[in-house]
Amino acid sequence: MGWVFVALIVVVIGFAFLASVGRLGELMPQVDDRPVPALPSDRRLEPGDLENLAFAVVPRGYSMEQVEALLDRVADEMAATDQSPPRREVPADALGPVPNGWPTSPWPDQPAR
Repeated sequence: MGWVFVALIVVVIGFAFLASVGRLGELMPQVDDRPVPALPSDRRLEPGDLENLAFAVVPRGYSMEQVEALLDRVADEMAATDQSPPRREVPADALGPVPNGWPTSPWPDQPAR
């Protein structure tokens, strides 16, 4: 009975050896099925392009190369047009005086400066 187990172990080890050296055929090449962000290259980016964007999910979050490529492109387009959102600067006294009884400091136990 012991010889049967020894023969079985020899057959399994032989099969593993043949598989490892490639005698049983090659494996199919690995398919890269990660989504690649489909961004238009012939025009500027629009808000709709970014709303429907999908990055490949890798073991540590999103694909770093894809995210960095998108951020580089957005930065280049913003620098080329030099359009920044308009800033609304409101002077502090434009809102008027603080009504009596309202705190002028976020910390009630400290006086306003």
